Formats: sequence, structure tokens, C-alpha cells
Amino acid sequence: MKRNIALWALLAAFLLSLNGCMGPDRSNRLVVIDAGHGGHDCGAQCGGRQEKDLVLQIVKKLQNEFRSEGYRVYMTRGTDRFLKLGERTHIADQKDADVFISIHANAIADKSRFEQVEGVETYYLQKTRDGRSQRIAQRENEAVLKGTDTLSRDVIVDSVLAGPKVVESHKLAIDVQNNIMRRLHSRYPDVKNGGAKAAPFYVLVGASRPSILVEVGYITNSKERERLFDPKYQERIAEGIVEGVNHYLDNRQKELGI
Repeated sequence: MKRNIALWALLAAFLLSLNGCMGPDRSNRLVVIDAGHGGHDCGAQCGGRQEKDLVLQIVKKLQNEFRSEGYRVYMTRGTDRFLKLGERTHIADQKDADVFISIHANAIADKSRFEQVEGVETYYLQKTRDGRSQRIAQRENEAVLKGTDTLSRDVIVDSVLAGPKVVESHKLAIDVQNNIMRRLHSRYPDVKNGGAKAAPFYVLVGASRPSILVEVGYITNSKERERLFDPKYQERIAEGIVEGVNHYLDNRQKELGI
């Protein structure tokens, strides 16, 4: 009898360990991921490389990582094509996504500083007085805002800044940034942590849910550019983003008492 009880206890422990390994069920979670630029809009260019190609490579790896965790995933573009502002910004709402993530690569214009400026940054939608964040947002906004007057742009941003989306997007940005850096620093300790920051990126405006824009690095920095086009480096970025989203959604679930 005692032997049978011991066997049942071992079986129960084994089943519990399997359940822990499987992790939480994320099949009801949908993530929309956006590869910036595309088509005639090449984004940043340097050393014969283009931002639009890089971010599409990373987004495809990101799609695989999310799916391996059980998420449902929708990509705004899976090929080299351009999407208008309205197309990009409303997809997350149309699909009823839990989070929206746009992937980009950074760049600077001053060639004398190409090898000095580097690092990973994650942005959430908010106005800012920080000149550097404003310049980065302005560069990314140029292609998607052609034909939109300044007043319309201000109205677009002001319409979403008062809602809870900003607070939740900030939390998501922090979790994603921290986990990207943790993944990268385990193999590349010299990668600069640019932090989670606010900036008026218009690609984040249309989705009424937590939304972030990840600048994965500077394509104008030769060392960082070489790493960014390395599939293993891209994989670490993708893993960090997924782990950050996991952490954010798990904490959100606890906050809501679900």
C-alpha cells in the first residue's frame, strides 16, 4: 500500500513538472508585429545595407519566437512592400491584438560620429522635449506622414496621449528593453543600452492598445551594422522581445486579478 502511495506521489510530481515546463497557455494572445518601411521606402541606408531588409529579417524571426511560445501572430508585411500610415496603425485594432510592436533600425546623418553612436532603444508614444528622441521620431515619420499637415499631426497625437494606453505602453517598453539587453549582454556585453523612451512616433498612434517601437541598433555604426545582419544576433533580439512581452502580459494579468 505504502509503495503504491509513493508511486502515485512520484507520478503527480512528474505531471506537475511537465505542466511547469509547458508554461502558461498563450493561445488566446495575439501580437501584431510591424516591419518598418518597405517597398520604395528603404529607411536608413549605410554600407550597402537597408533598414527595410534588416527589420523584415528580424520580424520573421520574431514571428517564429512568438509562435513557439503559443501566441497567435500577425505581421503587417511579410514581403518588401510599403504600407500607408492608416494601414499600419489600424491593423492592431482590427485584429484585436494584445500588443503592437514596430521594428526599426536607427541612423544618424553626421558621418564623423558614425562609429560613436550606437545602442538599442525602445520607444512608446508620448510627446517629449528631448531633442534626440524628437529627431529620431522625425526621421522615422517622414515617409508615413507625407501629405499630412502639422495641425493634423498634432491632433492625431493629442487624441491618444490622455488614455491608459500611454501608461501600459511605457510598462511594455521597459519590459521589452530590459529583456533585449539581458539577451544581448549575455553574449555581447558592450552593446549600449539606450533605455525605454518617449517619442511621437506616428506609427504607434492608431492602435488603442499597448504599442512600442524598437530601434534595434544603428545601421550607420559599422560594428553594430555587422552584428545586426548576423542571424544569431537577430535571434537574441527576437528572444528578448518575446520574453519582455511575456513578462508584461503576465504582470498585467496579475494586476487585473485574472
